Amino acid sequence: MLWTDERVETLRKLWSEGLSASQIAAQLGGVSRNAVIGKVHRLKLSGRGRANPAPARQKKPAQPVAAKPAPRPAPAGRTVAPSIGATALQTQFDAEPLVRHVDRSAEDVVVPISRNLQLIQLNERTCKWPIGDPLAEGFHFCGNDCAESGPYCRYHARIAFQPASERRRVR
Repeated sequence: MLWTDERVETLRKLWSEGLSASQIAAQLGGVSRNAVIGKVHRLKLSGRGRANPAPARQKKPAQPVAAKPAPRPAPAGRTVAPSIGATALQTQFDAEPLVRHVDRSAEDVVVPISRNLQLIQLNERTCKWPIGDPLAEGFHFCGNDCAESGPYCRYHARIAFQPASERRRVR
């Protein structure tokens, strides 16, 4: 679509009347709202009039500032975050956090003696728990029997997998 002199004059007239870019595009036809906005920008048209000038708002008379009510105390056990100044996002705790210790019975925990297997010595029935740094010379795998329980022996499976109920308690 070409911007002819006639169309540009129509654009200037409608813009000064306060019509929106969408309304101008509809009246001109064959041009989008964005094309109208772009042309107005390139023509450096500014300070357009308003189609319906808004009535002047009257200022409200200043009311005396009443004393602010005292802030309510925060419920016990919750954090209080002030919202003023440089410490607005710093949290303050009212009470010490509760620490939960999970007691695991030491009776059934048996630390296995590693068989020190290399990667090529592993099979579907050996524990694949890595021991040491993979880039170091002494790196090896546990290698104990894992039966049908998965990739790890019983000891390493307890380390790797936590029951769902225990994970929920920790959070």
